[in-house]
Amino acid sequence: KFEFNPKDGIDNPALTLTEDTDAEGVGEPRFYLLSKDSTETFGFCLHEERGCQGHIIRQIELGGVAQRRGLQDGDRLLQVNGHFVDHMDHTRVVQRIKASGNQVLLAVLDGDSYEAAKSLGRDLSQMLPPDIRPRLCHVTRDKSGFGFTVSGPEGTKGTFQLSVRQDGPADRAGVPAGSWLLELNGDSVKSYSHAQLTKKLKQSGNKVTLLVASSAVEEFYRLRGLRVTAALADPAWLPFKARELHLVKGPAGYGFLLKEDDCISGGIGQFLWDVDEGLPAEQAGMKEGDRVLAVNGESIEGLDHEQTVLRIRAHEERVTLLVIDPAGDEFYHSVGFGDPAWSCP
Repeated sequence: KFEFNPKDGIDNPALTLTEDTDAEGVGEPRFYLLSKDSTETFGFCLHEERGCQGHIIRQIELGGVAQRRGLQDGDRLLQVNGHFVDHMDHTRVVQRIKASGNQVLLAVLDGDSYEAAKSLGRDLSQMLPPDIRPRLCHVTRDKSGFGFTVSGPEGTKGTFQLSVRQDGPADRAGVPAGSWLLELNGDSVKSYSHAQLTKKLKQSGNKVTLLVASSAVEEFYRLRGLRVTAALADPAWLPFKARELHLVKGPAGYGFLLKEDDCISGGIGQFLWDVDEGLPAEQAGMKEGDRVLAVNGESIEGLDHEQTVLRIRAHEERVTLLVIDPAGDEFYHSVGFGDPAWSCP
């Protein structure tokens, strides 16, 4: 049995879908947005149990976030922040929840329906909407502007739809035509008038970061009373990516030092320094100041310096590090994204 007590979140209400049952006895998935502060946990454990399929919700804390939102003992976890996880390694699913920080969107199916669907050979991924993730896009102005215009109902605040010029900066940055603007540079536009939004755009200089959602995605969240945030976004279009470094130890070692220091987002992190010229670390693309996110595919969140060093030394001759450079680290923190590890392709 593998147990996980998710840690690390903001208290927004979440709405579950009604659990209609079809003729085959298979109910509908339910969606929960769990938000907490830094002193709470999400209030449940995730189990992998012998003789049972799936990732199982257990040990729901009385009065905790999960119980208040409506998660049930025995629910099977299907999706984390829009990612289908039923087929994934259990440890990897745990890491996805941890990486969500203080807010996570879960899709679950009750235990009886899950077992019924499995026995019928149903594809559980087909029971879920194809894409419920908003999109984070970083747009760099060219001589003609950002490549989008904003429209909205006269006299209404916070409702802005984007028209995107084909092959313009916004289009190249991945902004879908007709999408709805939710955040600008990490700030919600919900209270902005059109004039205030225009002023904010002018103050942004040559670069803006937009959180946008297609009409279908916006409707999905709106109908369920769920707030869309950058923590739930698809970062695939962003220019800032976590990088995987594959190192094979040479006669003089790997050629870097690991230093513990304060993170931009608060807390303590593990950073790479004194990268020796010509040795494996530099050859793999390591830069001084890179922050380590994972070692050999496992997140180091919550580990101290000594524990991280032991992870690196676990395989004597080679190691794979997932890292983010300082600019990327600062960017993800500024827009409220969770763990930048998930920006890695």
